[in-house]
This record gives sequence, structure tokens and C-alpha cells, in this order.
Amino acid sequence: MAKNTLSSAFRKINVDQYNEDNFKEDEIDSNGTTVTGPDDAEITKLLNQGKNNEALKLVLEHAPLGSKNHQAKENALHLTLRVLLAVKPSQMDSAIDALDVDLADVLMKYIYRGFEFPSEGSSAHLLQWHEKVYSRYGVGSITRVLTCTNRA
Repeated sequence: MAKNTLSSAFRKINVDQYNEDNFKEDEIDSNGTTVTGPDDAEITKLLNQGKNNEALKLVLEHAPLGSKNHQAKENALHLTLRVLLAVKPSQMDSAIDALDVDLADVLMKYIYRGFEFPSEGSSAHLLQWHEKVYSRYGVGSITRVLTCTNRA
């Protein structure tokens, strides 16, 4: 007894979704979560409320370090630089003290990336950040950043 094979009702999976032109692999970090980068609206809200330390910690926690998406990395860089430039030099020590070693290394990665794209007044501010992170975490932070393969 032959069945009608012209019908596509037997399909349970849409195989067209796996076409190379349509398929986009989700990037997953080491924690098993999807890498998207920091939320711009949430960071802006924290900066407008004057919660610069919380904004810094949040932007560093959601950094797309292992991502292959160049646009997500660029957006995260510009957002992180905006947060770093919003923090006053008198607040830098308290912001750095709130970070653990891993987040301080991510911060140092963004400081070095910020040196690659200087804007007016940003280099002096980033040098102050570099000095504060170096005085708190020492040469180890610089060494870990320069030898790490995951770029910010």
C-alpha cells in the first residue's frame, strides 16, 4: 500500500532553516550563555542616574570577548569607553576596588583598545585608568592581557 509522498505534511523539521545562507550560529561563551554584548539602554540609564560604578561593572561582565561578531565588539568598545570617560578620576579607585581580577583584566583590555582609537581628551583619562589598575593589580594584569587570545 503506497502512501502519497507528494504531501509535505509528514515533515516535522523545516530543513530550509539549515540553508547556509539563512543559518547563523549562536555564539556561546564558556558559561553556556549566548554572547550579545552589553545592553546599551541599561548602561545609559545607569550613567544618567550617576551609577557609574555599576555601569562599569555591568559593561565589563557582558563584554563579548569570545565573539566573532565584529560589530558587537565595536559597539561594546564604544559603550565601555563612554562609561570609562564618564567616571571621574576621584571615583576611579572605588570603581576598581569593586572589580575582581577577571573584570580588571577585561578593563585593562578595553583601556588598551581605547589607546588604539584616541579621541580628544580620552588618552589622558585612559592613562589615569591604566595607572590605577596597574597600582591595584600589578604587572600580572598587563601580562595576562597581552598574552590573552580573546581580544576585547
